[in-house]
Amino acid sequence: MTQIFLLAFVIVLFFWLSRSYSAHQHAYSKKQFAGFKLNKEALSHSELGLFVALTAKVAKADGRVDELEAELISNMFNDISLLFPDPEATKKLLKEIFDEEKQVAYNLDPVAQALYKALENDEHKRQKMMEFLVNLSYIDGTLSHSEETMLHQIAAHLHFSAQALNSMFEQFASYHRHSVKESTIAQAYTLLGINSDATDDDVKKAYRALVRIHHPDIIKAQGASDEYLRASTEKVQDINAAYEMIKKSRGI
Repeated sequence: MTQIFLLAFVIVLFFWLSRSYSAHQHAYSKKQFAGFKLNKEALSHSELGLFVALTAKVAKADGRVDELEAELISNMFNDISLLFPDPEATKKLLKEIFDEEKQVAYNLDPVAQALYKALENDEHKRQKMMEFLVNLSYIDGTLSHSEETMLHQIAAHLHFSAQALNSMFEQFASYHRHSVKESTIAQAYTLLGINSDATDDDVKKAYRALVRIHHPDIIKAQGASDEYLRASTEKVQDINAAYEMIKKSRGI
């Protein structure tokens, strides 16, 4: 009987270790980029540079990059740049790549194809990146026709079926429906951690600080549970709803 319990324990332990390894084997780390020769061309052709290029195109798909999208993207630059030996130089180059790529749409296909080639054997990363792009499209509460069309185009190149993409649409539409809450102006100030007599600059600083803390991090998401994007998405939506309510009450 003791041997049976011991065998069962070993099986459970092996299963847990396998699950743990599976969850984290795809995660990005500083070690992965320790010897990276940083320049704009190399960064733009790396998997993360290609992902930033696609993010730029999705963010601009509806014709504008709104304030919350800009905050999330800025924080994404911070997350990615910390993986590289020179974060400040990396962040500067990422911003340049983003600013250039959001102005052009003709190269969407080759960029998406290049990302698939870089991650052909890593479906987990492709899944997380696709989810991030869908989430970014929904972050303002709506999914425009142009955003939906572009996401279908990217998904096809990353080898996701229309059914798989529609499941992501349903998932994130549900997140955003449940995350937008009605609250009073007093509750809005409380959520941002400030008083009603705070200056407009203080309101914006509080908003940016909270978004920075709770934003959906594509790097952390690589090894996180499926609940990661849900929790961060809902929190950011609550923060944004409170901020928008305060801005409207102040006329800013």
